[in-house]
Amino acid sequence: MSLHKFGRGVSAVLLAGSMLAAFAAPSLAEVVIHRGNGGEPQTLDQAHISIDVEGFIVRDMFEGLTVYNPDGKVIPGVAESWSLSDDGTVYTFKLRDNANWSDGQPVTADDFVFAFKRMEDPKEAAEYANILYPIKNAEAINGGKADLATLGVKAVAPKTLEITLERPTPYFIELLAHYAALPAPKWAIEKFGGDWIKPGNIVCNGAYCLTENVPNDHITSVKNPKFWDAANVKIDKVIYNPSEDQATTERMFEAGELDMVYNFQADQMKFLQGKLGKDQVLAAPDLSSYYYVLDTRKAPFDDARVRTAFSMAVDRDFLSEKIFSNTQMPAYSFVPEGIAGYTPAKPDWASLDQLDREDKAKELLKEAGYGQGGKPLKVDIRFNTNENHKKVATAVADMWKSIGAEVTIQNLDVKSHYAYLQEGGSFDAARCGWQADYADPENFLNLMVTSNKSFNYGHYSNAKFDELMKASYEERDHAKRLQMLHDAEQIAMDEQGVVPLMVHASTWLVSNKVKGFAMNGANEHLTRFLSLQ
Repeated sequence: MSLHKFGRGVSAVLLAGSMLAAFAAPSLAEVVIHRGNGGEPQTLDQAHISIDVEGFIVRDMFEGLTVYNPDGKVIPGVAESWSLSDDGTVYTFKLRDNANWSDGQPVTADDFVFAFKRMEDPKEAAEYANILYPIKNAEAINGGKADLATLGVKAVAPKTLEITLERPTPYFIELLAHYAALPAPKWAIEKFGGDWIKPGNIVCNGAYCLTENVPNDHITSVKNPKFWDAANVKIDKVIYNPSEDQATTERMFEAGELDMVYNFQADQMKFLQGKLGKDQVLAAPDLSSYYYVLDTRKAPFDDARVRTAFSMAVDRDFLSEKIFSNTQMPAYSFVPEGIAGYTPAKPDWASLDQLDREDKAKELLKEAGYGQGGKPLKVDIRFNTNENHKKVATAVADMWKSIGAEVTIQNLDVKSHYAYLQEGGSFDAARCGWQADYADPENFLNLMVTSNKSFNYGHYSNAKFDELMKASYEERDHAKRLQMLHDAEQIAMDEQGVVPLMVHASTWLVSNKVKGFAMNGANEHLTRFLSLQ
């Protein structure tokens, strides 16, 4: 395997003695995989990660009660088994006797109790606290309306965890594979505070643990010998390249410097397949949406007519065919197709051809007082650094200019882009993507609930929408619940609470040397299941 050249200009990387002692020295037979991660993580703290490029790394280092296998199916993780009460509200998990942390301490039920309480503690301000809201009192605690001690999680015994839910939640076992449900080492966090995730301080219970983190250069994790299934982990070291420059990572893959690359230039797919072979250039649709948000807090996008006009002006067929080579398909609903029993809601204009949509868009803008003879439209599109996103933003800017808008575009690296949106920064239009955390429409629609401060980036608010979403959580009849969610989505799509553009597809370059990799709807690819030929 080609040597990966890292650290140009990097003077030193701190490797604490405790970490060196915890992991065996590399041997001549050391197996190393180089993963193009697709972006730089904001953090590696499971309480504060929120995007896939963070999840890829953190899920290698920490294991929850359940995990995704290579086919995207949920299987037992730390929990070797579980049972459910007759009323569907109390789960009892039996943890593996041989599940240990990298420092040798056993993984116990208390580690999950601590982690779940940390996620819901308002003082922690965890971005993904809402994922655990099905747990008894979680939402009330996170909203400052209940005491942390009332959270429905209890260590019945060192290796027995009991979780009580607010109501039956069919997707709860799948939800537990999410990074919001990972355990956390209380002793390390209390000792090191915010520095607990640094090399030398971090304690992991997954197949790998962090040894190096050089911003904008590389992140290294090595095999955790204390991991319960370490005997079946074939790769000794993972080196993640955080570059967002797709042309560069494509060249590195071709040169053998990267074994896997997340995200390539989609319009180069046929070229790459001809050059590298179809078996190494992979793309598959998943339960995820590629969308734009419009800042509804200010003009012009505080007006639903304007939001609708801008959405109608986007030629999604052009984006799909010319930019993504049909690896991503046009979308008019926020919830993608493919969730059993659910019919996504679309606006009525979705059936019009593009020329008719543009004419209707101009009419709506005129009605709202914009366009020719009306107030000027100046719009800035923000996107995270990525060639595909840049091409989309450039194309959309031209489409919006055709209805009378003056459009500029700007980009930030992925961690800064999402941090800005999560912190409530002002903007006009911004690119976003959402990968399903679990296969339920609620996981998408919850992003537009008024109270969702972390992910309702456009600050959309509609009382009827909120009312339907709240009612859906109480509805026991599955068909009625899905109808409520459909009705809620219809409201949001009629007002363009978000602007769906495409059903997202995951794209990967994967070397023939990598074995055990499979495309799946969850877009989860744990290194522990991979091997190198």
